[in-house]
Amino acid sequence: MTWDTDILIAGGGLNGPALALALAQGGFRVTVIDARPAPDRAEVGFDGRAYALAIASVRLLKAIGVWDSVADKAQPMNHIKASDGRAGEGAAPFFLHFDAAEIEEGPVGHMLEDRFLYAAFLQAMQHTPGITLMSGETVVAQEVTPVGVTVTLASGRSVTAGLLVGCDGRGSGTATRAGIRRVGWGYGQTALVTAIRHEQDHHGIAQQFFMPSGPLAILPLKGGHHSSIVWSETDANAAAIQALPDAEYLEALRPRFGDFLGEIHLAGARFTYPLSLSLAERFIAPRLALVGDAAHGVHPIAGQGLNLGLRDVAALAEVLILARRRGEEPGSPTALEEYQRWRRFDATALALGMDTVNRVFSTDNPLMRLGRDLGMGLVNSVPGLRRGFMRQAAGLTGELPKLLTGRQV
Repeated sequence: MTWDTDILIAGGGLNGPALALALAQGGFRVTVIDARPAPDRAEVGFDGRAYALAIASVRLLKAIGVWDSVADKAQPMNHIKASDGRAGEGAAPFFLHFDAAEIEEGPVGHMLEDRFLYAAFLQAMQHTPGITLMSGETVVAQEVTPVGVTVTLASGRSVTAGLLVGCDGRGSGTATRAGIRRVGWGYGQTALVTAIRHEQDHHGIAQQFFMPSGPLAILPLKGGHHSSIVWSETDANAAAIQALPDAEYLEALRPRFGDFLGEIHLAGARFTYPLSLSLAERFIAPRLALVGDAAHGVHPIAGQGLNLGLRDVAALAEVLILARRRGEEPGSPTALEEYQRWRRFDATALALGMDTVNRVFSTDNPLMRLGRDLGMGLVNSVPGLRRGFMRQAAGLTGELPKLLTGRQV
């Protein structure tokens, strides 16, 4: 069969473009279907939305030719501090402190705003042969045959490919149309996301406070005096706080934020995201693979969502490129099974691990507080254990695809 494109990617957020670039460099013709008009998102002003990129994710961005265009906009995270606490009381005496000086690879990670990362992906796709970006289009139907897959777009146009990859988020239409069910549950929590301007320099330190209603992450942005916050509250509290005017919203945040960075002010738009765990029962189907949130949606407690998706990207790109070199088609069942074996256990284990951490820390039970505080103190006091946690958070453990080590396939 002669296809319109070798691989069709449904979803143009971040994982979709990253996968397109990796596959195009491996010799595939790739088409990305993005529901949003590309310039709209690329031209957005500062709104505070940002990602914590692990070391392995940065290496992937370097390997696919994106990092050089955003490196000067990224904020290195030189320290990560995590502690228990209550609003207005400050941090507990036992805490975790990860210092980048303890590992050889450099900063623990980098913070990068969404607007810069997406714009870099857009520019890279425009300049990479073999990639077609179809913006403002959505997939409404898909049909798999033994020789390929045909998708129908909302505009009425149809596109044929050897493989369809769903990068279309937790409500993945790609997965639903393929009959792939999901398991999961809600946390009764909502994330409040915004940006803060603060008086004191953050010095590249990321802070994580675990409070009874949910964690508060304070993540350093470029320049020293802005931070992105991801503030988890119960659904009811979050709805009430989000409805407040800016001044009252800030007053609700202050006792939780503390005064370690001096006076604080709102500096970005305000967003809310309901929090849940969502896992696809399968990551593959005939002529189909799922990547990122389409395969697994996790609690943002450790900022691993995008990093987990980029691990999928690296693994899927590697198995497909190697299969191509063996003369196999992009929808090769052997390659897809290998992808699922590589990624499903790791993604599920991390999702359930984040679920456990959230449940253990989102309670004010005195015995639970004592146990988790002593646990953090123990990890912090044992250098080898502490470095092990740091390397795992940086994405440096396990069987890594080549892209996550900075090498092309």
